[in-house]
Amino acid sequence: MKNKKSTCNVAKEIKYKISGMPFMISNQLFEITFLSFFLMLIFNSNSNSQSKEAHRPQFHFSPQKMWMNDPNGMVFYKGEYHLFYQHYPDSTIWGPMHWGHAVSKDLIHWEHLPIALFPDEHGYIFSGSAVIDHENTSGFGTKDNPPMVAIFTYHDPVKEKKGSIDYQTQGIAYSLDKGRSWTKYKSNPVVNNPGIKDFRDPKVFWHGPSHKWIMILAVQNHVQLFNSSNLKTWNFLSKFGENSGSHGGVWECPDLFELSVDNKKNEKYWVMLVSINPGGPNGGSATQYFIGDFDGEKFTNSNSSETSLWVDYGKDNYAGVTWSDIPQEDGRKIFIGWMSNWEYANQVPTEKWRNAMTIPRKLSLTKAIDGVRLQNFPVQELKKLRNDKLTIKDLEVEGAYSISKEKDWTANIFELDLKIDLKKSTSENFGIELFNSKGEKVLIGFDQNQKQCYIDRRFAGKSDFSEKFKGKSTAPRITSSNELKIRIIVDVASVEVFFDDGTIAMTEIFFPNEDFSNISFFSGEKKLNIDSAVLYKF
Repeated sequence: MKNKKSTCNVAKEIKYKISGMPFMISNQLFEITFLSFFLMLIFNSNSNSQSKEAHRPQFHFSPQKMWMNDPNGMVFYKGEYHLFYQHYPDSTIWGPMHWGHAVSKDLIHWEHLPIALFPDEHGYIFSGSAVIDHENTSGFGTKDNPPMVAIFTYHDPVKEKKGSIDYQTQGIAYSLDKGRSWTKYKSNPVVNNPGIKDFRDPKVFWHGPSHKWIMILAVQNHVQLFNSSNLKTWNFLSKFGENSGSHGGVWECPDLFELSVDNKKNEKYWVMLVSINPGGPNGGSATQYFIGDFDGEKFTNSNSSETSLWVDYGKDNYAGVTWSDIPQEDGRKIFIGWMSNWEYANQVPTEKWRNAMTIPRKLSLTKAIDGVRLQNFPVQELKKLRNDKLTIKDLEVEGAYSISKEKDWTANIFELDLKIDLKKSTSENFGIELFNSKGEKVLIGFDQNQKQCYIDRRFAGKSDFSEKFKGKSTAPRITSSNELKIRIIVDVASVEVFFDDGTIAMTEIFFPNEDFSNISFFSGEKKLNIDSAVLYKF
């Protein structure tokens, strides 16, 4: 029975007088109005306080509070992009994993929702994926109201503590109300552990030609593939990777999907993503990829087994996977990653929250110097944030050129699009410097002699929280054009850089003692020829 006691404990009707006109308002309406006003004040207060928090990103997704790591269960349904994520609601340090939840209509503005999945008797809720079961193969819903099905890893801490190695299994849950509430399958787990320590992170998708659900699962130093007709009963198909790619650490968070090359419908490859920790190209955790073929049962690598390819060469893009069920008329393969590194993720100097996601990116394939390679580029929706445009044409830099000084232009949340003429540029080492009044800086540059792109955050501010944070990350340029394109996205304490239309991407975080709001070009003692530089404040 509801408590009928009034919030204000007044008579059933309250008489008001506005401009001499009396009117009546019920207690119930008064309470609802007052409560709505009160909640609005709290929301505005939280939004304002978050925007003022040191190092808090303003357009990247971050948790309202406490811990976040891997993106999970990304799926599109009825106009909403769902983003679930590894979340510990009781600390800013990694702990018992839940699935946090947020939705967006444009991939940029996010609405936080209550926690979707909680630990239970089978264990913590580790990473996984989600799909819309349109044909209701699982029987959890109907064809008119198809279930949203989450597939995830159970991590049993009790078994782990006892010394067992089979403490990771796969479970499922379903929702019939657009992901707002969840029911776990009563016969979980659906994939039992065969006696392997690392057995996790299922990514599931529908494979039309075989008319089956396919699961790709990370298993120690390789991936395993399974299929199912109903999402409940799974059959082992094959494995891949024991002797391919990078093996500096354990394999995690796989994905598998098909992409066309340079938008040609008759030339397609399958792409497999696999995160690895440690073993990244610049240390710590990172995400590698393979290009090949998938026949419904096994994946075949098109490159040599020694070839290591990386989604992102920066230190801070890990565990990234793609959205399921993007509408066919859209057709994009959209990716998001966790913007941190396991070398220091638990120590980064933020107070009420820890870690953020990259901006969502469109994935595609293109032909590069050594063959077909993956491109990743910011989704077009990011352009909605553009404001206060500044265009600079035909700029010759010898030494340094301060945009902040020459153009009176400062910002700590912005986009910069550059086109550089390498043929005319004699500088051997040039780029962009983000800096503040305290002498702290981040350099984004290109070494012409080494043909290397780089981000240098050695002098970017706070770094004493980890000896592995300071450093200069490098990446090989894999195109030969005389025009170097660089797109830079800065959001308070992070930079995402896309060289040559995203054939090379680099993502790094930093923690200056004062925001980097000043921007300049540098070229050393020789010339840098910039065909165009376009800046947008966000």
